[in-house]
Parts: sequence; structure tokens; C-alpha cells
Amino acid sequence: MAPGAGLRRKGLAGPGVGRLRRAWQEKHLVLFEPRYTPLVAAALCLAEVGVNHWVIHRVAYTEIDWKAYMDEVEGVVNGTLDYTQLKGDTGPLVYPAGFVYIFLALYYATSRGTNIRLAQYLFAALYLATLLLVFRIYSRTKKVPPYVFFFMCCASYRIHSIFILRLFNDPIAMAILFLAVNLFLEERWSWGCCFFSLAVSVKMNVLLFAPGLLFLLLWRFGLLGTIPKLSICALLQVALGLPFLLVNPVGYVSRSFDLGRQFLFKWTVNWRFLPEEVFQHRAFHLALLAAHVAALVLFALYRWHRPGESVLSLLRDPAERKTPPQPLTANQVVFVLFTSNFIGVCCSRSLHYQFYVWYFHTLPYLLWCTPAKKLAHLLKVLILGLVELSWNTYPSTVYSSVSLHVCHGIILLQLWYGTATSSEPHIPAPAQKASLPPKKTE
Repeated sequence: MAPGAGLRRKGLAGPGVGRLRRAWQEKHLVLFEPRYTPLVAAALCLAEVGVNHWVIHRVAYTEIDWKAYMDEVEGVVNGTLDYTQLKGDTGPLVYPAGFVYIFLALYYATSRGTNIRLAQYLFAALYLATLLLVFRIYSRTKKVPPYVFFFMCCASYRIHSIFILRLFNDPIAMAILFLAVNLFLEERWSWGCCFFSLAVSVKMNVLLFAPGLLFLLLWRFGLLGTIPKLSICALLQVALGLPFLLVNPVGYVSRSFDLGRQFLFKWTVNWRFLPEEVFQHRAFHLALLAAHVAALVLFALYRWHRPGESVLSLLRDPAERKTPPQPLTANQVVFVLFTSNFIGVCCSRSLHYQFYVWYFHTLPYLLWCTPAKKLAHLLKVLILGLVELSWNTYPSTVYSSVSLHVCHGIILLQLWYGTATSSEPHIPAPAQKASLPPKKTE
């Protein structure tokens, strides 16, 4: 006789055992079923409130760029609008005008940059807002098991440091970028382009998403429909930079959008295993640029594009294509944008420690967007751990930088050989009744 059979016959143990079994199954599902992402996200965000408070009060703040930021915007306060004359103790101002306005607000909010504790709390709020935006993206894509978010939140020392111990501008740019991605998922393309451009105006690294965004705009609207969206991006850049463009246009453009800027070898995280002369050589930079362009073209042709159609069909109006126009799915939007950025990170001339935030929150999606059989769950978690370890090795070593490239290579190969995009229908986040008319696309 099976254990407990007598009790079950008497009706004593059956309901209790069944409830226990169901409770255990639900507990298991909460960690592994993507549909429970909102529940896990809420718990983690509450936990992060305590973690951030503890870090602010228990871990020493380290001055790196905050004072330089304050010096740079103080020059604007004092009436200097010539970008070539704006500088801090770490060098000249090299960020676009959006950076100036945001840090000017922080300058006044923190008593001219002297109230560091308040600045840390403001960045802690930014950290939580970023998490909410990222979790909203993951809840729409339904690809990543919720247990992975524990690694994305509380487990990353480097990300907490970038936000609340270093006060870099990189997290601000990425928070605005994730807001833009959420707008794209809602089919709010005009507003999404507006906030995308705003993110670029804080730091240029957001341009790594630009090839993917251009592809999505062409896919969704065709060439003629894409031009107004790109005009929004361009006009916002002009409007933000206008006070500085009127004084010294060449100085503003050359300083804030300097694509040829040299990086110091001592800060590199990804190329430590190279000799410094190779790291600084122009031929090496051109080779990385060629690899970047080639990878983007290959992904656009064979992984982003809808099978069975010529890529030139993207230039046509969607109504004139062979395949009837359909809204993009959440996974199509996120896959294209996140892989575009990741390819750029892999081919970067140098990655500094604060650059980790450029792609940290996208790593779970990049690892789990393909079928599990392509890469075992345990190996994916191991890759997350190795990437985190590489970014937490200071100063970087030959082994840490090689390890980082190996992890990047594995992720890139998985993205290439795995499933490119999802065929699931695009469902807007707010549930709408069937009787309501469909929402118009901007």
C-alpha cells in the first residue's frame, strides 16, 4: 500500500497533500515561468529599496566624475556657451547638450553639487525607475525565467556602484533609452524617437541602438514613413544644442559628437590582453569598425529581416509589400534593438567600468531569447557570472578581458544560430476590450 493511502481513503490526507503539492508547484513556477515576472519584479524592487539605502549609508562614496560634471555645468551657469571653453578637472566637456541640462538641474538640486548624499538618493531613485522600465520590457517579451532577475538586481555590485557610488551620466542615458523602448512596444514611435534622441543627447553610446532602430522604422513604416521619425530625432538635437550652436557650432559638434576620441589604455576592460601600441593603432580601430558594420549587415540580412522577402522591400510602403503589414511583436522590437547594441559593445574600441550599464540589463534577454536547447540554463547563468566577474576585476587583467570576450563571443554565436525573433502576436500592455477600436499608430 502506498504511503498515506489509508488516510486518503478516509478523506483525511488528500486535500491537505493536494494543497501542499499545488503550493510547491506554484512556488516552482514563480521562479521559472515568465508570466510571473511582474510578481517577482515587485518583490525585487522592494528589496532594492533596502539594498540601495544600505549601500548609500555603509559603502564609501568615491569621487570620479561628479565634480567634473559640476564644474562643466557651472561654466554654463557663469554664462559660457562656447563648448570649447567648458571643462572640468578631468578634461573638456565631451557630452551633448542634454547632459548639460540634466546635470544643471542636479547642480541646483544638490546645492551646486555639494550635497552628495542627496545626489546618491536621486540616483537610487533613477536606479529603481530603470528597473521598472526594464521589468516592463521583460514582462512583455515573456522569454526570461524570473529567477534570472535575482542576478540582474541584488547580485551586481558594479551596477550599484555605477549608479549610487559614482553618479555617472551613463545610467541616465540608459534609463531614458529604456523609456524609449517601452514607447516603441506601445507603438508610440514618434514619442519613442523623441526620447531616443534625448538619450543620445546625454551620452553618445545610445547610438549603438540606432542601426536597429533604423531597421525597425523601415520595417514598420517604409522609407517615406521613416523620414518624419528621423526628423524628430534630428530636430530635438538641434533644439537642445541651439544655445551652443549659435555661439560656436563647430566647437559644439566636434566636442559633443567626437567619434574619434582616444581612450586611455589603463582604463580598458575589454582589450587588456593587447599591447598598448596595438590598442592605440588606427588600423586596429578601423578593423573593429569593419567588424561592427559587417556584423550589423549580416544580422540585418539574415536574423532581423522577415524570411522570404528582399531586404530592399523595407524601403517600400508597408501596404505595397508582398506580405500584409502587421504590427511588430514585442520580441521583434527588443531582439533587434538589443542585438544592435550588443554588437556595438562587442566591437567597441574600449570599454570602461561605467560602460557596463550600456548592456547589463539586456544580457538576460540576449541569453534567454533563444531556445533553451541552444545553451543550457546552467551555462547561461555561468556566463552571467563570468561577465560580472570580468567587470568587477580591478584593474582589468589579461584573463578578465579574455574571459569577457569569450562570453561575448558565446552570446553572439547563440544569437546567430538561435531563433532570431518570436512569432507571437503583439499585445499592448494595457488590456483593451474587444469592442474598442484598435489604437492608431503614430
